[in-house]
Amino acid sequence: MKFSDVHNTIGRHMLADGMSPVIDLDKSHGSWLVDGNTGDEYLDLFSMFASLAVGYNHPYVIKNKDRLLASAINKPTNSDIYSIAMAEFVETMGRIAQPDYLPYSFYVSGGTLAVENALKTAFDWKVRKNIASGNGELGSQVLHFEKCFHGRSGYTLSLTDSPDPRKVKYFPKFNWPRVSTPQINFPLDKNNLKDVVGREAITLEEIKNAILANPNDIACMIIEPIQGEGGDNHFRSEFLINLKEICLENDILLIYDEVQSGAGITGKMWAHQHFPDEARPDIISFGKKTQCCGIFAGGRIDDVENNVFHESSRINSTWGGNLVDMVRFTIYLEIIEKEDLVNRASESGHYLLKQLMNLENEYPELVLNSRGKGLFCAFDLPNPNSRDNLASALMENKVIVLGSGERSIRFRPHLNIKKEEIDIGISAIRNSLNKIKIDN
Repeated sequence: MKFSDVHNTIGRHMLADGMSPVIDLDKSHGSWLVDGNTGDEYLDLFSMFASLAVGYNHPYVIKNKDRLLASAINKPTNSDIYSIAMAEFVETMGRIAQPDYLPYSFYVSGGTLAVENALKTAFDWKVRKNIASGNGELGSQVLHFEKCFHGRSGYTLSLTDSPDPRKVKYFPKFNWPRVSTPQINFPLDKNNLKDVVGREAITLEEIKNAILANPNDIACMIIEPIQGEGGDNHFRSEFLINLKEICLENDILLIYDEVQSGAGITGKMWAHQHFPDEARPDIISFGKKTQCCGIFAGGRIDDVENNVFHESSRINSTWGGNLVDMVRFTIYLEIIEKEDLVNRASESGHYLLKQLMNLENEYPELVLNSRGKGLFCAFDLPNPNSRDNLASALMENKVIVLGSGERSIRFRPHLNIKKEEIDIGISAIRNSLNKIKIDN
C-alpha cells in the first residue's frame, strides 16, 4: 500500500479525521515524526499523547527487536500462564519504577482499565470494611474533581469532566460527588497564593459536605497530581496533604491517576513524588509511557485481609496486560536507567520552562500562566480561538503540540528530547505568535 492510500483506506471503514501526516515507522527518529507522504519531518512535542517515552526507533530498542518479536508471535494469557519475559518485566518495573511504599501491582491493557481497577480495588476494600463494622454493603461512591480526565468507559465516564463534552454526553453515568478544582495560577505570587488558598478552603469544605451527605459510602478520592487534559492544573503540596488527612480520617483510599503524569516526564518517576510523604497515595494508576498499564497499591489495602491482591479473580483480565507492551517497557526502562532520563527530563524541563517564561515576557498579552514540572509544561493563551490558531500554525510549521483545557498549549515531549530541539520548538512558537499578533 502507498502512504497516499492510508487516509482513504481507513476512512472507508471508520472515522479518519486524525492528523494529516502518515507516519513512516521506519524513517521516524528520536523526536522527529516523518510523514511518509511528503518526507517532511515534524518535531513531535506531543509524543503520541504522552505515550512514547524515548522517541522513535531508539538504537537500543532496534538492537533488542528480537526480544519484541519473540513476545509478539504468541500472546499468552498473562493472568494464568507466566513467562520469563513477564517475570523480567515485573522485576525491572519493581526495581526501577515501583515505589517501595506501593508494593502491590496489577497489570492490564489501557489507562482507562487501570483506573477502573483502582476503583474496584477501593470498592472491594471499603465494602468489606463496612461489612466488618456492621455498616452493611456501603462503599460505592467516588469523590472526584472538576476538570479531571480519568477515561472514557465504564466507571470512568462518571468521573471525567473533559472540556470536550462529546467525550461523555449521553452516556449513562453515576451521580458521584464532584468538587471544585483549586489549581494554582502562576506565577505563585502573593495575590495568586491568597487566591488559591481561599479556593482550597472552599474545596475542602465541599469534600467534607460530600462525606457527610454520603456516610460510609465514599470508597475513594481520585485526583491527577497534575491535571492533564483539563488544563495542566497544578496543586499545592499543602492541599494534597489535606486530602490525605481527610482520607485517613474517613476510611477513604486516596488514588492518584498518573496515567499521563507518570514514568519520568515531570523529572520524578511519578509526579506525586514532588510532594511530601504526607501526601502519598494509597493507589496509583498508570499507563501511556508505561505501555503496559496498571496500578500500584500500598499498605492500607492490608486493613482488609481478603483484599483484591490476595483473593483470586477479584480483579483480572484475559491478557493481564499485553506481553509485547511488557517487553517494550522493559526495554524502555533499561534505556531510562542507562541514560538517566528522569534526571534529564528534570534538567530539560527547567530549560523548557525558562524559555516559556521568556516568551511570556516577550508576549505578555498572548503567553500567560507558564507552568510545569520537568517536561510536563504548558502555557495559556487569551482565549480558545487564539490557542487553536497557534496549534494550527505550529502544525503548518512542522511542530506538533496539543491543547489542554479551554485555552492552554501543553508540552509532552519524549524524555530524551535535546536542548536544540526545544530551541527549534520555541523558535516555531515565536514565529507563530508573531503571525497571530499581526492577524489580531
